[in-house]
Amino acid sequence: MNILFFLTPKSEVDCVYEDDNLREALSRMESRQFTTIPIINEKTGRYVGTLSEGDLLRDIAKREDTVLKLEEEKPVMKVKRKRDYRCVRASSDMEELVDSAMSQNFVPVVDDTGTFIGIITRKAILQRMVSTLQELQDETQEQKIS
Repeated sequence: MNILFFLTPKSEVDCVYEDDNLREALSRMESRQFTTIPIINEKTGRYVGTLSEGDLLRDIAKREDTVLKLEEEKPVMKVKRKRDYRCVRASSDMEELVDSAMSQNFVPVVDDTGTFIGIITRKAILQRMVSTLQELQDETQEQKIS
């Protein structure tokens, strides 16, 4: 099965750019109630990493003498991130996609040049699996009746 079936296109994905500051990142995350968000290079479109609420909080918390207002102007790429979500290429197989989705809320998808093209959510994968399972159960039920 082609993993692009599950893709949420880049145009429909909220992301932050590596030149954005904390205020911009927090605003985007808060408006959509996201706990993690992809970081993209605005000029090249390349996937750079993943920013989480925890990354932001840990960065702010370690600064005892800093006023939060000053920190809002800090570029997001200066925030130490605990981890970045592993991305997959559009040509990846289902096994690689599911392997990544098992430990991530979403899987960033890049093209062959590393340019971000969208995300695949764990929810989309699970919905498809449930739908496929239901279809198989229906077929089995029909065969028993025949």
